[in-house]
Amino acid sequence: MTARNLFRAGLALAGTAALSTAALAAPAHAAGASATSTVAACELSAGSVTALGGQTTGSVGGIPPVKGQTRTAHGVYQPGKVRVSSYFISEPNISGLDIFGYVLQGDGLYRHSYSQDGTGEIDTSTPNSLTKVGGGWTNFKALETSAYISGNTQRHTAYGLRTDGSLFRWDNSGSSWRSTGSTAGFQSVKSLALIGKTATYDTFLANLSGGALYTIKIPATSPMKPVVTKVRPSGWGGFEKLIANKCGVSGTLLLGIDNDTKSGYTYAVSHANGAATVIQNLGKVNGTFPDAVNFRWGVVADLDPLTGG
Repeated sequence: MTARNLFRAGLALAGTAALSTAALAAPAHAAGASATSTVAACELSAGSVTALGGQTTGSVGGIPPVKGQTRTAHGVYQPGKVRVSSYFISEPNISGLDIFGYVLQGDGLYRHSYSQDGTGEIDTSTPNSLTKVGGGWTNFKALETSAYISGNTQRHTAYGLRTDGSLFRWDNSGSSWRSTGSTAGFQSVKSLALIGKTATYDTFLANLSGGALYTIKIPATSPMKPVVTKVRPSGWGGFEKLIANKCGVSGTLLLGIDNDTKSGYTYAVSHANGAATVIQNLGKVNGTFPDAVNFRWGVVADLDPLTGG
């Protein structure tokens, strides 16, 4: 099965290495103490896959930003196998957590579900299901899924970015998945962070190798016609991974991870509006990001709103 029709199987989807504050900060237009308090209360859960195959969890938030104690579920994957991860869902169960997401290993895309016990390790009494969905993924460098649920409205979408700059999309249609288009021209994109999802579109923040920061808004309609808007012209090229979570009513807490220095920086981003988007640099995170594969931890779709774009 090729990457273009990876979801036809009917699967269920429940500017520089040394980054300075001056280079990345936009003028802060804070609305007083209330706005500052709101941002300070925002946090996200950053995950990673270690070289030994563990899956980590660590909260990031605050002003100045701090990374909380990292917890590792050991032996989740074979060492060195995972090279890309989608966001993962973490849902409480009676004794621990149910975990679900997608990873790329070599040429294959894998759907992964397992449970963690009360200690944060793999619950060996439940299935650990790492199921290959299909091949043809050797040249893909990014993978993300978007699940939107509100009342009776549901939309499940997946995106894959290939190294030649082609961005692919698949949608759920009843009991199966189908390809709903692709578009070229994204060769320079280093990372995609989902910041907005509605019944009719998804919005990503993307940083380019040349340093620019863009939004990519993708309507759910076909043919696939992304709307690309520049947010900043430079200063963002040093990040290998962007991770985003909701902050406030319609904003975003954004984490940029620099794999070269194993460091992270957080930003409070207003609702995306091109060059008028307000970006407040919250500073370097007190904590390290030692792993090459990083992702966002989320929860089930109806409790996981992203309203930043």
